[in-house]
Amino acid sequence: MQLDPKTDLRLERTIPVARDLVWECWTTPEHIKAFFVPRPHKVIACEIDLRVGGRFNTTFEVEGNEMANDGVYLEIVPTTKLVFTDTYTEGWKPTAEPFMTAILLLEDAGAGQTKYTAIARHRSEESRKNHEDMGFYEGWGIVVDQLVEYAAGLKR
Repeated sequence: MQLDPKTDLRLERTIPVARDLVWECWTTPEHIKAFFVPRPHKVIACEIDLRVGGRFNTTFEVEGNEMANDGVYLEIVPTTKLVFTDTYTEGWKPTAEPFMTAILLLEDAGAGQTKYTAIARHRSEESRKNHEDMGFYEGWGIVVDQLVEYAAGLKR
């Protein structure tokens, strides 16, 4: 995948969680609630309709305020790739102020590990810079750490 450093951000790690379990965590509402935003913030609601054009809606509680984040899936390759965006909501209804498109790539890394790549694509250089300044690397890194911690309790 060709990334544009002017508009794209990427976080890549190898994590000690099997790819199938990472996929399950990313595609199950109850699992999303456990890791998807850095603590002490939390996901208080999640709706997933796992199909292209299906909803990926989350509601966050951040410092006592609720923030709805509604979007759709653009591409789904089971256990390998999820692409979702807040540019549209279910039924392909455009949103007034879209923020980004997210791409999650998962690859086997051997020994029950996963190469985990998260990409945030933005509409402009300014939007990308704002996301980086908001703490993209730290925040998305914390989310990965929380996912690893949570998945450790799910290992079968």
